Amino acid sequence: MPDKWITVLGSFVADLAFRAHKVPAWGETVLGSDFKLGPGGKGSNQAVAAARLGGKVGFISKLGHDAFGDLARKTYAQEGIDTRFVFATSEHATGGAAVIVDEVKGENAIVVFPGACFHVTPAEIDGARARIAESSVFLTQLELQIPAVEHGLKTAQELGVTTILNPAPGLPLPKHILAYCDYVTPNESEAATLTGISVASLADAERAADALMAQGARNVVVTLGAQGAFVKNARLAKHVPAVDAGRVVETTGAGDAFNGGLAIALAEGLDIVTATRFGCVVAGISVTRPGTAPSMPSRAEVDALFAKAF
Repeated sequence: MPDKWITVLGSFVADLAFRAHKVPAWGETVLGSDFKLGPGGKGSNQAVAAARLGGKVGFISKLGHDAFGDLARKTYAQEGIDTRFVFATSEHATGGAAVIVDEVKGENAIVVFPGACFHVTPAEIDGARARIAESSVFLTQLELQIPAVEHGLKTAQELGVTTILNPAPGLPLPKHILAYCDYVTPNESEAATLTGISVASLADAERAADALMAQGARNVVVTLGAQGAFVKNARLAKHVPAVDAGRVVETTGAGDAFNGGLAIALAEGLDIVTATRFGCVVAGISVTRPGTAPSMPSRAEVDALFAKAF
């Protein structure tokens, strides 16, 4: 297990997850088959994933003084995540996400409102500078304001910390931001948003990875859902297949599981291909369970399946 910190800068929102046979059209009401309220947000989910895998995890975010914020605090206490730099605000409510899950396929559609976490400031990130300096990996996403994300990545790079940007949700970015990224981990649609290249094949994934490297990223991992991931840097280009852990129940949070797993593996010194395989195992297990943070597997489960798969 890594001795140094893994610092995650990101969002917490409460997930309101509905299972139904379809996504309703505008003006339509659909009767659902299940509902759950639980902890979510890409950054928070990734922090939980890394903590369950044995990481010493610190989280940088912001919460409101409300029931959703209390849900987050309870989650971090249970998972052993350090919250010294989870700031509180009375000005903004903690955010939420409406997650609609196809009750047969397990696919999802999501509307997210970041709420309080969207107001993390560069100055607050500076307050966590010493923690970032103690870290082996710094991981962030795009459910915060872009200047905060950029500041976090730049700070970590200046401190010699390995940086991972999961560019989710897919948003256009100033191209110079990728120069602060040791690893960029888009899915197919996010890669298309960042590069203008539609990703429908491995060849497309490689072209998108080349475009992201041309913008400054040093390593690119394009996640491909059931097809696994495509890894590219200046020395290699390789397809890593997905890992079958059982029947798919829900795909929500799979990308977060992958990124949490990748962060742990890189913190432990694994090479990019092995780290990607590890992330695929974490994601493969997560989709066999409902929910986002609650679906994240333990280290024992991941090690057992990794040994079997590879």
